[in-house]
Amino acid sequence: MSAAQSPSSAGYNRMAIVSLICAIVAVAGFFFGSFTVLAVFAVGAGHVALNQIILDGGQGRQLARASLAIGYAIGIYGLFFAVMTAFTAVDQLM
Repeated sequence: MSAAQSPSSAGYNRMAIVSLICAIVAVAGFFFGSFTVLAVFAVGAGHVALNQIILDGGQGRQLARASLAIGYAIGIYGLFFAVMTAFTAVDQLM
């Protein structure tokens, strides 16, 4: 296989880029409206990207890991916020 055909010279993994874009949009949604659903897509695409990079080679491992960290952090915050909102609603009913 020549250098032009090797997977590592193919550039960044597309799923890693998609994952990072989802993470950036999730951060924007987090700050501007508590819209944290896109963090799920960032995590899913990040895991797919890491798997593809391991199997096929290529670049983008850092992008995928960064989007996983951002996605998990926002997802944990969203879950915490939902639980606290539920407990507050139950307290107000009693």
